[in-house]
Amino acid sequence: MYRKTLLASVGAIVLGGSTALAADLPMTPPPPPVPVFTWTGIYVGGQIGYAWGSGNLNYSGYDPFDAISFDSGVSAAPRGVMGGAHAGYNFQVNQWVFGLEGAIDGTSLRNSVTTNLSAFQGSTVSATANSGIQGSIRGRAGIAWDRALIYATGGVAFASFNTSYNFIGNLNGSPLINGGGTFNASNDFSNTRTGWTVGGGVDYAVTDNWSVFAEYRYTAFGTVSNPGLAEAGFIGAPVLTSALLNVNRTWNQSQVEVGFSYKFGTYAPAPVVAKY
Repeated sequence: MYRKTLLASVGAIVLGGSTALAADLPMTPPPPPVPVFTWTGIYVGGQIGYAWGSGNLNYSGYDPFDAISFDSGVSAAPRGVMGGAHAGYNFQVNQWVFGLEGAIDGTSLRNSVTTNLSAFQGSTVSATANSGIQGSIRGRAGIAWDRALIYATGGVAFASFNTSYNFIGNLNGSPLINGGGTFNASNDFSNTRTGWTVGGGVDYAVTDNWSVFAEYRYTAFGTVSNPGLAEAGFIGAPVLTSALLNVNRTWNQSQVEVGFSYKFGTYAPAPVVAKY
């Protein structure tokens, strides 16, 4: 009986001491919460795509040899590859994402057309137009589902345009030139135009910093006007006079681009530490 009482007392002392020791040990705090992804931040990146245009190329002028005015037009559809770089800033509020982005592209957009002038038989005007550089400054607004973002975008677009043309006049039967013949008038113009652009796309964050996107935009640059004189003379002969030739081109285009962006910094809430 004495032995049983002694063992029970020793067991109680050991258990009580273990419980007290455990209470004195520091408790390991829980791990910090998983960082929450956000689209907020400054980003830069690159893009590549394809563009196709629509519009008209209109000619009007005066043939000084035949003393005839002419007016003609032809539809024109430039096409080409484009690619460049962009930079911007996004700010996320709940699921809504708002931002501002600027982009610049080099392009191979080009179109060449030739049309017969109805004013007199056998005379033609050929023109080549290209837009080597294009850019835009656009606002963005979208809705995000974690790492996926669907957005709309719109703003101001700008582009450089180069147009060269060649007018070949047929002088057969000319009342001013005995024996007929042909003469040539040509000129080159460079313009910078501003317009508007609107579109939308989808962005997906592969990591906290890297994302990929696909985008479509429609851009209207309006009418590019190239009025002026062109030196005119018989083919193979010195310049004789100047021909008045006005070239007006309407340039609207659609484009699709894919690209990538790198967002600086990663948002993470401050870790929560339990207090005891």
